[in-house]
Amino acid sequence: MTVFLGLDIGTTSTIGILVETSGRVLALASRAVTLHSEQPGWAEEDPAEWWRNCCEIIPDLLRQSGIAADGIAGIGVAGMLPATVLLDAGGLPLRRAIQQSDGRAGAEVAEMRREIDEAAFLQAAGCGINQQLVGAKMRWLARHEPQIVARARLLLGSYDYINYRLTGRAAVEQNWALEAGIVNVATGRIDLAQAERTGIPGHLLPELIGSSAMLGRVTAEAAAATGLAEGIPVVGGAADMIASCLGAGVVQGGDVLLKFGGAVDILTATPVLKPDPRLFLDYHLVPGLWLPNGCMSTGGSVLNWFVETFAGGIEPLNGSRHAALDAMAAQRPAGAMGLTFLPYLLGEKTPLHDPAARGVLNGLTLSHDLGHIWRAVLESYAYAIRHHIDAFNDIGHPTTRFLVSDGGAKSSVWMGIVADVLDQPLQRLAGHPGSCLGAAWTAAVGLGAADWGGITAFTAPDARFTPNPAHRDIYDRGYAAFRDLYGRLQGA
Repeated sequence: MTVFLGLDIGTTSTIGILVETSGRVLALASRAVTLHSEQPGWAEEDPAEWWRNCCEIIPDLLRQSGIAADGIAGIGVAGMLPATVLLDAGGLPLRRAIQQSDGRAGAEVAEMRREIDEAAFLQAAGCGINQQLVGAKMRWLARHEPQIVARARLLLGSYDYINYRLTGRAAVEQNWALEAGIVNVATGRIDLAQAERTGIPGHLLPELIGSSAMLGRVTAEAAAATGLAEGIPVVGGAADMIASCLGAGVVQGGDVLLKFGGAVDILTATPVLKPDPRLFLDYHLVPGLWLPNGCMSTGGSVLNWFVETFAGGIEPLNGSRHAALDAMAAQRPAGAMGLTFLPYLLGEKTPLHDPAARGVLNGLTLSHDLGHIWRAVLESYAYAIRHHIDAFNDIGHPTTRFLVSDGGAKSSVWMGIVADVLDQPLQRLAGHPGSCLGAAWTAAVGLGAADWGGITAFTAPDARFTPNPAHRDIYDRGYAAFRDLYGRLQGA
């Protein structure tokens, strides 16, 4: 039996998994993560909390599975990207990580657009100038927290930081670097001049590493903290949504994964490189493929906020207030009686790239109740997904098969709404625990114990959601109202 450990440093939780290469999950464990948003548009997390979670999850996995610490053949770590983690000379975080969904750097993005030829940058870097770029956050820090930048010696992403804690070796994985805006897509290498033009001091960047390339081995210090055996190999790791795509089997043109985590990701596979400023671009884990994709600033994070803020008095259904609200929403009509919600509570990333966008509830009357509002929130994400699909099709990426995964996909009410709005069937996957599975499999492939296609042994079709033809016209009008509302508010 060959066992691999996968860790996922997610926006709302840290998740760990132990898998056996024949296609069996041996153990799964998670710990919550605190998202700090102390000012409008801000999104920060504590890297020390990610590491504490890993130190709790790993012994939990070993207990559950009965696997000895030295029975783990390798480790892969996935995570959200591109988080901005600054370390001092001793390797300690200087401040909370600025998350990929953070929208504070609007002025810095505007400044970059004045200074940089965006068309040339798009062709060189594969991405447009937007709030996702790490350079925008670094410009903000240089302006508002110069003492932090002065003390910084190393810049890493979320999973790169965990890899650093595990191995003592600093590197940034290829997709962190690509989405950070520091890779030249023609060469596949970090372009320091390009990085510095965006605002990243070149001396803070470590080496670049491939997802499945060997990074290092678990140190004695990390072994003592986690319960792992010293010397276990660790690979470069993977962006969370890229790892999910691999686990879902998104490897053909026309395949689309809708990933419902703390943020909503929309990804498709293609062998053709077509940079577009509306979307992000990543490398597929399978060599030779690209993953053009969209990522909203929020998703499950807004649903969690809504429950905590407004639904404290709701009686849970099967232990969940989310499920209780779903049951209420299922009894409300499609279109939520004219309510339109804009889910831009942290600004919005793709395809709007508008850090100044804000959440809006429009059309509220005394006839509406909590069920209508919850339904409008669920519908808003379906409309935003449709906006991305329109962009994919406009660029020339076909969208013919829709797969759904991660925690939000467990909501049959939400998935039914998305199917109706897209007017496309959705296939939910069973046995897909999320990005942690792809992380573990990346290690298995990198260490020669598996091939990329073998990961499909873990997943099987689950529920299929087919669109209700009676809702087509309602949701066509709702989608038009959703797009129109944002457009009208732009001019307010």
